[in-house]
Amino acid sequence: MPLTLTRYITLEQLGEKLGGRSRSSIYRDLENGRIPNPIRIGSRLYWCEAEVDDFLKTRRLGAI
Repeated sequence: MPLTLTRYITLEQLGEKLGGRSRSSIYRDLENGRIPNPIRIGSRLYWCEAEVDDFLKTRRLGAI
């Protein structure tokens, strides 16, 4: 059974993945349920990259 590693991305990396969205736009998207919720590690927020990718694929397919 292959071992899969979960990669977590920062707010800055998430913004880049979402096409350069700003911090305030990302928080607005969170409030409106347009992106998955982050996890807190220490004082920072991180997003599971696989969850974000899956969410974006679902959104893209729903827009077609």
